[in-house]
Amino acid sequence: MTTWSIHRTAPDTADARAVLHEYMAEMVRRWHGRPERPGEVTAALAESPSDDLTAPTGLLLLARRDGHLAGCAGLRWRPGWAELTRVYVHPAHRGTGGGAALLAAVEAYARGAGADRIRLDTRTDLVEARALYARHGYREIPAFNADRYAQHWFEKPLPTRVDDAAVPR
Repeated sequence: MTTWSIHRTAPDTADARAVLHEYMAEMVRRWHGRPERPGEVTAALAESPSDDLTAPTGLLLLARRDGHLAGCAGLRWRPGWAELTRVYVHPAHRGTGGGAALLAAVEAYARGAGADRIRLDTRTDLVEARALYARHGYREIPAFNADRYAQHWFEKPLPTRVDDAAVPR
């Protein structure tokens, strides 16, 4: 039986840096349709840093599958809503519930912080991500930002819960 655990961390920890590097390497490879070149991942991480995925501007979650570092997801706080970013599951762990576990965790954190919805942007080539979001109630909406890599925008309303005991701390 596969066990997923999700925990909050700072983006500058060794594990966070490692998984964010994996995430960005895949984004670079898929965007260009070729292996990443020396320096491209570092440049992409500098162009789109994750240092705001910590209080008070956001958060970063790491996922482990059976104890092995396997993915991440981040939230950026916006007025009344949260922006989902950096959703990644290592290829060896895909198809085992990691994406769903990460979405459930970020939704709980966002709801607990008072967000009434989560929004995200993604690219056309990230078909698996778009399918994951659609399966979990995210619907395409008009563009809400001008990110040069964004080609699809999604939103999911977060119903208010009376019992916030399920919110991870």
